[in-house]
Amino acid sequence: MGLSEDDRKTEMNEFAERFLAMLANERGSSEHTVRAYAREVRNFVAYLEETLGKDGGIATVEHLHIRAYLAVLYERGLTKASAARALAAVRSWFKWLAKEGKVVQNPALLVSTPKRPLHLPRVPSMEEVNRVLDSLEGAGSDADAKDKGETAAWPERDRVIFELLYGCGIRNSELVGLNMEHVRWKDDAILVRGKGKKERLVPLGDEAAAALRVFLPLRETKLAAAGKGKLIHDGPLVTNLRMRGDCRLTTRSVGRIVKSIALSRGLAADVHPHTLRHAFGTHMLEEGADLRAIQEMLGHERLSTTQRYTQLTVGQVQRVYDETHPRAK
Repeated sequence: MGLSEDDRKTEMNEFAERFLAMLANERGSSEHTVRAYAREVRNFVAYLEETLGKDGGIATVEHLHIRAYLAVLYERGLTKASAARALAAVRSWFKWLAKEGKVVQNPALLVSTPKRPLHLPRVPSMEEVNRVLDSLEGAGSDADAKDKGETAAWPERDRVIFELLYGCGIRNSELVGLNMEHVRWKDDAILVRGKGKKERLVPLGDEAAAALRVFLPLRETKLAAAGKGKLIHDGPLVTNLRMRGDCRLTTRSVGRIVKSIALSRGLAADVHPHTLRHAFGTHMLEEGADLRAIQEMLGHERLSTTQRYTQLTVGQVQRVYDETHPRAK
């Protein structure tokens, strides 16, 4: 449902493009967020112009139009999760329009968010994750080699990837965005730039620190051999194997590395980088960590998001009940 150059001359398209420019330039939103919002807002504008005509003003849009648009999305086979993402983008756009004085109020606020079923991925046990991490001290994965046309693996780097994803609970995008200066050795922490470019300090565990100390001299050697010595102290922390381009590993390659190693070590086929982040929160909660401390480390704006990541299993709840409630004994 793309838009031609002529389409973008309409009032609604003009406001849509100004909103998206604001997202990219003023709010400092991630590229992923800007792309997603651009797709959703432009698709909604195209629907409005089909429904109201290209001369229709933005102030004429009502909540009924938004509800009707969601119905169209369902007819196209979109899931409730996809419809909820579209509604979130539309709400944000109209919030900006109201702030700019282009509409009196936000009609999207009168539209209920589609209720999505909660699908929590199976989290590997502490024993399973530790088994994988212990095995990485001597072997790696060829996932990045396949992705880049390379012939050798880099086990020391792959161990760092797992140690940071699980040991620090960071996102895939946060991992590949780390630079050398983000490792704060004196504080035993790493500085992570999360969603909305918000920064937070995350503790760097002993095992992750040990993995980094093994990896960094090898990284330095490869960068120097590739004639990119200037990146040794200022470049990306996790580099690609061939030192191509800016030498930064991509999120796609990280996903392949994690999946390849997980499968080779007997973990479920659906393990991906975010699974390790989920495991970080779940395992810390199981060991008695405070929920708000986990929220801070994961970089969640709302505690409810953390609670979703760290839901106790039925077995855990039963064990706590059996061990603590006086009528269970």
